[in-house]
Amino acid sequence: MIRLPESDEDLLRECEMETFRSSGPGGQHVNKTESAVRLKHLPSGLVVTSREERSQHRNKALCLEKLRELVEKLNHKPARRIRTKVPRSAKNHMLEEKARRSEIKRLRSKPSRDD
Repeated sequence: MIRLPESDEDLLRECEMETFRSSGPGGQHVNKTESAVRLKHLPSGLVVTSREERSQHRNKALCLEKLRELVEKLNHKPARRIRTKVPRSAKNHMLEEKARRSEIKRLRSKPSRDD
């Protein structure tokens, strides 16, 4: 179970932030500014990256959102499945129906030439 602080400032203190140049469309602006952000949460080792926006601050905010969503998804445990036993009457009914079906299919085929 991974626990994150409530405020973004405390969460940023637990993270190692790295900025880099974003790739993709954008022309010369992309080559000049380091607007992409990569956050590594040191206690858990999780890494998230954001390079959608032109602003480094918005990318940092997006990274924090992504990190919270990822931790929430990792912490989620599905409810245990409770196995149910099929009643004997249902099993018998299923086997009777199977026998009827096979008889119908057998009668549907052409008679053999041995007769």
